[in-house]
Amino acid sequence: MGMVFGKITVETPKYEVVQSSADYEIRNYPPAVAAEVTYDPSQFKGNKDGGFSLLANYIGALGNPQNAKPEKIAMTAPVITKSPGNESEKIPMTAPVVTKGNNNNMVTMQFLLPATYKTAEEAPKPLDERVVIKEEGERKYGVVKFGGVATDKVVEEKVENLKKSLERDGYKVIGQFLLARYNPPWTLPAFRTNEVMLPVE
Repeated sequence: MGMVFGKITVETPKYEVVQSSADYEIRNYPPAVAAEVTYDPSQFKGNKDGGFSLLANYIGALGNPQNAKPEKIAMTAPVITKSPGNESEKIPMTAPVVTKGNNNNMVTMQFLLPATYKTAEEAPKPLDERVVIKEEGERKYGVVKFGGVATDKVVEEKVENLKKSLERDGYKVIGQFLLARYNPPWTLPAFRTNEVMLPVE
């Protein structure tokens, strides 16, 4: 019942707040291990979040884990998506699902695995070859938090405002934004926690 009201009960990424202002936070994230899948949303009837089921199957969230051990891996939050756009640099995060896009409509969705996995070798090997395990280094982001439903229009507005605020304060944005969604779809919109994140130098 708590999840309907936005209670976050799973592991979330650890980070250090470097700076906090009225408009954003600057955060440093430590290295993490991620499971990711790249796909064209048309493979999932146009659903940009279609890769979620492939990653959920890998960790065993939807039944038996689809990995070589097989080992159930704890779900983490947030689910992170990267909008289609120019992918000049791969952008990661800790312990969630990340979705990145590029200009040919391909989307990459990523789950960051629990912090107990320190290297890609420690994570169970996926049975589905579309799921790839990779290591992410330390990352630094400008982040803004917001509630409600993260529609494309709302996200676009938040990213634009965040970018302007960061550049105004002398930060250099070095890649595409990430959308972090901390709650399952059945959480009431008023209780949802979302973030947009821009990588900075």
